[in-house]
Amino acid sequence: MWRLGLALVLSSVIGLEREVGQKSAGLRTYTLVGVGSAVFMLVSIYGFNDALQHGHNVLDPSRVAAQIVSGIGFIGGGIIFVRRDTVRGLTTAAGVWVTAGVGMACGGDLPLIAVATTVIYMVVAYVYPLLVRVLPRSRFAPSELRLVYIDGRGLLREALAECAQRGFSISDLEIKHEHDGDHNGDARHVTVALEVRGQGSLTELASGLNRLDGVVGVYADDDELAY
Repeated sequence: MWRLGLALVLSSVIGLEREVGQKSAGLRTYTLVGVGSAVFMLVSIYGFNDALQHGHNVLDPSRVAAQIVSGIGFIGGGIIFVRRDTVRGLTTAAGVWVTAGVGMACGGDLPLIAVATTVIYMVVAYVYPLLVRVLPRSRFAPSELRLVYIDGRGLLREALAECAQRGFSISDLEIKHEHDGDHNGDARHVTVALEVRGQGSLTELASGLNRLDGVVGVYADDDELAY
């Protein structure tokens, strides 16, 4: 039971990080994956004792462990999706896979490995993004910004000029949707997806676009407010 409890705690810690980020697979998904993996390991180790005859049969828990690894790949495949040349959900799928490993370690009576793996995950989730921000960007790497602005002011032309001025080229542009304002008579808003490429600062670009008169908001790849 303590192994199940450890799997519950550690997988919940990983799930909380994804829940805070409002990802599709959040606290409940990660917790269930971790606890379920621990259960499979425990059943694999202890569930067949009555069928064993000492000196004749040999129990091999690794057979169930191997099935967990391949089975979790099915869940991960459902999380990942591709839109044109952009792939989403890879980090979430990898997190689910790691959480399964944490649960397996708990069920296999390897608490130090389980705790260490959870600590490593948190370092990767919180520290690595800070490192990525300081790495030089490739001019060929695409980034997506969603620009929401008030219709009828010619802001798209100004936005494209702002991108060019900051050293970014537009490789794709798509008007996703347009909706009416609320009942107070607000102007209509237009949402445009911009795929930009360049070596400049994406944060500074978002800041410059946000300063344009009539821009409602600028959002990054992961749908978080960029500025």
